[in-house]
Amino acid sequence: MFTLTERQILIFLLELLVLLGLARILGELFRRWGQPVVVAELLVGVVFGPTVLGRVAPGVYAALFPHDMVQSAMLETVSWVGVLFLLLANGQDVDISVAWKQRKDSLTIALSDVIIPIILGMGAALLIPARFMVESQNRLLFAAFVGTALTISALPVALRALHDLNILKSDMGLLIVSALTINDVLGWVLFTIILGLGTGKVNLVYIGGVLAATVGFAAFCLLIGRRFVDSALTKLKQSDLPQPGSSLTFAVLLGLVCGAVTQLIGIHALFGFFLAGIMVGDSPAMSERTREIIDQMVYSIFVPLFFVGIGLKVDFLAGANVALVVGLTVVGIGGRFLGAYVGALGTNVVRSDRLPIAIAHTPGGAMEIVIGLVAYEARIISGPIFVAIVFVAVSSSLLVGPWLAWALKRRQKIRILDFFVFKAFVLRLAGDRPQDAIRQLCQSAAAVPGMPDANTLCQAVSERERTMSTATGSGVAFPHARMAQIKAPKVVVGISRTGLEWDAPDGIDVKWVFMILTPADDVASQVTILAALARMMMQPEVKERLLAAQTPQQAWDVLKASLPAVA
Repeated sequence: MFTLTERQILIFLLELLVLLGLARILGELFRRWGQPVVVAELLVGVVFGPTVLGRVAPGVYAALFPHDMVQSAMLETVSWVGVLFLLLANGQDVDISVAWKQRKDSLTIALSDVIIPIILGMGAALLIPARFMVESQNRLLFAAFVGTALTISALPVALRALHDLNILKSDMGLLIVSALTINDVLGWVLFTIILGLGTGKVNLVYIGGVLAATVGFAAFCLLIGRRFVDSALTKLKQSDLPQPGSSLTFAVLLGLVCGAVTQLIGIHALFGFFLAGIMVGDSPAMSERTREIIDQMVYSIFVPLFFVGIGLKVDFLAGANVALVVGLTVVGIGGRFLGAYVGALGTNVVRSDRLPIAIAHTPGGAMEIVIGLVAYEARIISGPIFVAIVFVAVSSSLLVGPWLAWALKRRQKIRILDFFVFKAFVLRLAGDRPQDAIRQLCQSAAAVPGMPDANTLCQAVSERERTMSTATGSGVAFPHARMAQIKAPKVVVGISRTGLEWDAPDGIDVKWVFMILTPADDVASQVTILAALARMMMQPEVKERLLAAQTPQQAWDVLKASLPAVA
């Protein structure tokens, strides 16, 4: 009978203390510096792994991470729990309903951003010398994996960059999220099939079975499972069971069920957890606050241990090959950029939005690293290839924020203050729901000469709100719409003294509402206005002064003093 010794338990606790503590501390520093937290977590693993500590102080390294199968399995198990829950959390960010509403443009961009990168990636992989392969006779399978790994974009990294630049809630942000959603689903289906081929019997019967089972189960989850999950979560929410604990437990159990099913099919349990996350995240009964709690649990405890564990497994100095790293980085970032840009050319996206859309598709992030590790442990790729893939993921994640900010700064400057209709400001919004505020602001805006009637405005703004909540957190919301009847951008401000429940990501009621109306063919103005207003509302003193304003003129004076003349 297997029994853990007191020493094994002690070492395990010390490992968790050192690795999790340092990963969280360094991760928070990286977050404040505007850098991806995953880089900090990998760095802790590299320092305490064979790359640094194993070279500098091998005795300390052996004492903290002894060559004991049981000891290694304990940390390995916790790490894999982390990556499974990472896929659950990542699936929550995938909104199938949003992607469906923009299916034409988002599907065009996503397909192009899958086909072009995978062709370029496979072409590059076929040129890699055989000495970097585990089994040189499986070159086609190897090339297919590398192409797939360089295809999947990191939706969470893109979401973070869009959020930091205050354009996540814009129409352009919505299109990016929709296209990346489809990219995620297609990419994971491809990867799980290739992984199955790499670990199973490569014959037509097996390939057909894996393909049919994967597509069939995914279709069941996305078409039928979503309705069941929504119904179950709605009943849980209406019951007297404690929240968000009950919804959290349901999400975890669903992940375990789906993970077991996909593992039984012959593909990895990761895909099952990903599908479970999609079903949970798509349910309106799952509030933004509950999703945030799940993310906090996953990203604060489990995920850091997984990425630290990667650094403990691989010697990055011994495994690094400069030519491989540079080559795959260029192909990975360049392929995803080119794929999304070519896709945007085939849509109605205006020229100024093509560059930001393409840039937002370039990061590989955590998902690329996860895929690389799974393939590395399945012996589909060698250590040097895995190290190169990690470099691609890290460099692309570091690059996307500054690159996207540069692209947005190149857009044409506009005079935002010219668009405010301060006489239509509503400084005492009645009601407690988003629809109440939208209706009052539309009625006030309709009184302005040349504006559409209130019902037309309300229908357009409400339809956009149903697609995705425009609450950004910290008590602020930006309902908006693009309409053919609008000849020039208009901004109307509303203030709620009591707060509106708006399904904000932080759960805080909304008090400051900015309704942005722009012409249907003017996409650039909406993005610029929303970003400038979001930056302004990060200042607590501006919020307080707007809340203290008693007349539209006083509120207008606050805005004139707080907003730049041009943006």
